[in-house]
Amino acid sequence: MKPNITLMDGAVGTSLWAKAEAKGIKKDPVWKYNREHPDIVAELAAEYADAGAEILLANTFGANGPAVKRSSSYTAPEIVSEGVKIAKAALAGRNVKIALSAGPLSALMEPYGDLTEEEAAEIYREMLEAGVKEGPDIILLQTFIDLAMMKVAAIEAKRFGLPVFCCLSFERRGKTMMGNSVEDMIEELVPVGVDAIGMNCSLGPDLALPVIREFAEKSPLPVIFKPNAGKPILAADGTTATTYSARVFADDVVPALDLVDYIGGCCGADPSYIRELAKRMEQER
Repeated sequence: MKPNITLMDGAVGTSLWAKAEAKGIKKDPVWKYNREHPDIVAELAAEYADAGAEILLANTFGANGPAVKRSSSYTAPEIVSEGVKIAKAALAGRNVKIALSAGPLSALMEPYGDLTEEEAAEIYREMLEAGVKEGPDIILLQTFIDLAMMKVAAIEAKRFGLPVFCCLSFERRGKTMMGNSVEDMIEELVPVGVDAIGMNCSLGPDLALPVIREFAEKSPLPVIFKPNAGKPILAADGTTATTYSARVFADDVVPALDLVDYIGGCCGADPSYIRELAKRMEQER
């Protein structure tokens, strides 16, 4: 195992939906919970810290201006601001860093869609500025499939003087849905000055291993790996389950511990997965 690997948290969205379902709360875009059910957001943050996570994502991933306006009467700045505040309060006194999380926009950028680079930059600027005012430690751009959009977001993120981490979502063929490769990501983002790159979502740890190995071989930057807990399986009653138990997930992550600098989980990986991963990392030391 590489020395000094940093353990990150797991899924925010699927974990909050699970909490909401257990408490009889309506399934909404999870950023709404920052205002309407902050207790479950804080509860999840504390659970990840208890599990051993050293970096925790604020509940801000999809809270960009167009998305918030489309689904609520709130504004993106107030939602993002609350997300960071909740995380900081829940983790007060703990040695855990908070990452301001931002994801892709639903609209496609030119030439595939109508969104211009300038419009995308303005959306990210508004979102990130609101979050940075609350004092996070890191900005994490994650689950992007369009490298061009990620580069726009990364350029905006670098303006705020915080470490910027970037994760694309890759398919098994080693490219994103928009055709971006690991080499493309390195070529475009290293000159921007980002601080770590890698992949999250889309694949479980075993299927993602070839991609993360390519990152380890080619990236001059620290490598991030946040795989899914397997592809969600939809049952007849409408519930979902993951294909990887926490134990299998941790087993399948072990080979990547020789390759990466930051490790965690994504969709389906709740605090029990991070706790199991923390135990496995301790055994590997």
